[in-house]
Amino acid sequence: MTEAKAIFKKQILDTRKNRAVLIQFILFPIMTIVMSNAVKVDDMPEFFYLKLFGIMYMAMAPITSVSAIISEEKEKGTLRALMMSNVSPASYLIGVGLYDFFACFWGSMLMSLACGLTGEMWRGYMGVIMLGLPISIFLGAAIGIMAKDQMSATSLSVPIMCVFTFLPMMAQFNDTIAKVAKFFYTQQLYLALEDLNHVKIDTEGILIVLCNAVLILGFFILAFRKEGMNRE
Repeated sequence: MTEAKAIFKKQILDTRKNRAVLIQFILFPIMTIVMSNAVKVDDMPEFFYLKLFGIMYMAMAPITSVSAIISEEKEKGTLRALMMSNVSPASYLIGVGLYDFFACFWGSMLMSLACGLTGEMWRGYMGVIMLGLPISIFLGAAIGIMAKDQMSATSLSVPIMCVFTFLPMMAQFNDTIAKVAKFFYTQQLYLALEDLNHVKIDTEGILIVLCNAVLILGFFILAFRKEGMNRE
């Protein structure tokens, strides 16, 4: 945990220099707050932008930022230096994962409070976001581990991120897409937020989220074993 704490602090310091990662954490909160307060349409559901952009943020920010962090440090040799300094791969990944989790947590909390959520609605919303964040972080970590450099990480993460991020939005306008989207954790978590007064996930939704989590964790384990971060 001492090593993980040091990696956590290192990532905080590095964020000030890495604008590409920093923008991942602030873009959607700013968009959500601006759209929620500036764009009003008749018959628009309450908290429409918060629910939609919140799920998109939960998927996009961790996948792109974690993959970018790991792949960049592999490319620059920083990861090799850390491994040679006896920092274990597990400690490194825990540190990066916790950093990303809390960065996204604070971003989600900011946008939800700025949009007017309070009490039980706020707790239900944040509970759903916190449920999805670890899944997205493991997916981003797997991509970063597999990628040889930052460019290849981007080429891998962008299409994967687009699938998980935009399906909930597209499912609202197309029944065929909705039938496909229901098998992704992002769609199930979006459906859980339909009524913020009664946030809940039904049995089917829980099973789908768990299956997604198991598959992504399996993908992460395979990537870790194949690429062998301990060999960096």
